[in-house]
Amino acid sequence: MPFNAKQLFSRDIGIDLGTATVLVYVEGKGIVLNEPSVVAVDTDTDVITKIGKDAQAMLGRNPAHIDVIRPLKEGVISRYDVTQKMIQYFIRRACGNAVFPPRVVICIPTGISEVEERAVIDAGTQAGARKTYLIEEPIAAALGAGLDIYSPVGNMIVDIGGGTTDVAVISLGGVVVSQSVKVAGDKFDEAIMRYVRRKYNVAIGERTAERVKIQIGAVYEHDEARTMEVKGRCLIQGLPKNITLSSKEMLEAMMEPISAILDVICSVIEKTPPELVGDILKNGIILAGGGSLLMGLDRLIEDVTGIKTALTKEPVKCVALGTGKILKMLNGMPEGAIDLSRFRQRI
Repeated sequence: MPFNAKQLFSRDIGIDLGTATVLVYVEGKGIVLNEPSVVAVDTDTDVITKIGKDAQAMLGRNPAHIDVIRPLKEGVISRYDVTQKMIQYFIRRACGNAVFPPRVVICIPTGISEVEERAVIDAGTQAGARKTYLIEEPIAAALGAGLDIYSPVGNMIVDIGGGTTDVAVISLGGVVVSQSVKVAGDKFDEAIMRYVRRKYNVAIGERTAERVKIQIGAVYEHDEARTMEVKGRCLIQGLPKNITLSSKEMLEAMMEPISAILDVICSVIEKTPPELVGDILKNGIILAGGGSLLMGLDRLIEDVTGIKTALTKEPVKCVALGTGKILKMLNGMPEGAIDLSRFRQRI
């Protein structure tokens, strides 16, 4: 087989490093990995045994010596060593047999501290990145949604992930107003677990709550209710118990976390310059992230704000697709946080 020097060089990589899911975009290939950000650690030896889907399958079923954890909490790193190994695992899977390490773009929530930014950069570098760049999730989501972020027109994007919801108004390549709240998909799951415990005296696990959210989760009144049978443990008898939940019950269950997200959206609109508010009224609010798929959320936001609201074509992949567009602009950029408003000529 003839020698091919190109095989030695890794293609640049974009990583949507989410609290619930990690998506990896490889230059020239697109999204090649979509795995849960879950890691299984053997507490006896402190060795990681499973990562991604294999680790997620162990949630709620793990033996005492195996700790199944999410190394990112509410959008930031909570277990640095585990996060670094998880990123390294995904980079190696994406790069294949390449010898030279890739440049990596990692998405971060808006408003995180410099210390938290530094932790992400260090984790990327230690995981094997040649250079590590950071981009705010709303910017990446806007690019992934196909918005022209460099136009002198305001666009509002709401990115609801697993750990955080980022709300931002973008114009001329930068964020004009933004706010992040640590309420998103994981809080939806917790709200469902609390509701079932309070109403039925039944305890259900995280994975069960997530299935309920995906199958019958709803935040807007609708005519025909969906139902789902759920198995859990009766808190009174301590025995297994089956209950049936309906999508209309989810309206009550989701009230608290959804109210927090609506408050942030309204707060950002209030802080937005009047000229850009006019643009938003015309262009509408764009929803991205897996949490935005909750049934009726777009209609609820539209009712509360009076602004038309729509999901992007691929809400779950939107941020990762945005990192793919940023990969084309890395030459000459300094390592660290990217300010695209300074690189208009590159897009």
